[in-house]
Amino acid sequence: MSKNKESYNNLETINIGIVGHIDHGKTTLLQKLSGQWASRHSEEIKRGITIKLGYADITLYKDNNTYNIKKGIPVRHVSFVDAPGHEMLMATMLSGAALIDAAILVVAANEGIKPQTREHLIAMQAKKVKDVIVVQNKIDLVTKEQAKKNYEEIKLLLKGKYDNAEIIPVSAQQEVNIDEVYRAIAELPSPVRKLEGDPVFIVARSFDVNKPGTKPENLSGTVLGGTLKQGRLKVGDEIEIKPGLVIKEANQYHYKTLKTKIRKLFVGTKEKNEITPGGSMSIETELDMVLGKGDILAGNIASFTNKLPQTTTVLKVKFSLFPEVIGIGSMKVEPIKLSEILMLSINTSIAGGAVKKITKDEAEIHLKVPIVQFKGDNVGIARNINSHWRLIGYGTII
Repeated sequence: MSKNKESYNNLETINIGIVGHIDHGKTTLLQKLSGQWASRHSEEIKRGITIKLGYADITLYKDNNTYNIKKGIPVRHVSFVDAPGHEMLMATMLSGAALIDAAILVVAANEGIKPQTREHLIAMQAKKVKDVIVVQNKIDLVTKEQAKKNYEEIKLLLKGKYDNAEIIPVSAQQEVNIDEVYRAIAELPSPVRKLEGDPVFIVARSFDVNKPGTKPENLSGTVLGGTLKQGRLKVGDEIEIKPGLVIKEANQYHYKTLKTKIRKLFVGTKEKNEITPGGSMSIETELDMVLGKGDILAGNIASFTNKLPQTTTVLKVKFSLFPEVIGIGSMKVEPIKLSEILMLSINTSIAGGAVKKITKDEAEIHLKVPIVQFKGDNVGIARNINSHWRLIGYGTII
């Protein structure tokens, strides 16, 4: 194997989320960065908005002193996650935030800072995303003075949150300064990866990849999409998926843990014999493809058999509340109350539950659906305000 080929295979992968208000150009920016259109769902194409999480992968190269995705010395692999900007899809956005190491916040210069700009930025904090690049998009639609004013507004928004975040003026549509975005991505700090310990694969989506008319002998099993938080997985490994599949019996619902073997592994579109943390990944299993349809298994965790914690519906959280509710003007966040229903974002799972015990900064919440809990995991906390789930704080599982 040549040195160049070896260095290519050993490249680190960084997961980057594309976040921001609806119609500020997130999916167009991602298409210019990757050459891939992330909104592939039929309803997304029809409506022109991102509804589900979108994905795209690139290899970043350095050619002289510039960066591109075509030629030069390979620098790093990048897995992009395109998160929806609409307020009604905040839960989906939070699931995407659980997959990423860093974020690109897109702000349209002609519209400025909008409610979901603020909400997505606060979500990055809640999910403990440390590194953010700001793309000041659509600069071709404003004057120089307007661009400068918008730039200062963004700086003010970042103050005390992401003071060192770089703000890059861009026109994604006209491909202006795309090379500067590549450079900023190349300069992001390398994520710390935990290769040791039992694998923890968080499932963001599940699907059936078989095309109509596929012969039975050529059928693929259920595919799980997500990312590996720690450990290693290899083709042929036996895994279990928790909490598993929802089963209805005698008008009652319970969850059945699924056990299967790994048939194939992919990082982006590249097939691998083994995966380690970093990147957007997928696992083809031996499960019947029907079990993966329509993201049925999204929010699950996969690992070796008998290595995951027991599922639970009782969650203890140490929390912090934001001063104000983001996205609807200035509304103070009221204290969490006994018996109120909250929505929690834990890894890629979204679970509602009632507060059963409360102290100054700790709460016991009884969930409607079971989760796999790991002590120390981050939790996003949302409250139903005027029929919308609004992020009001974050916490840690204790």
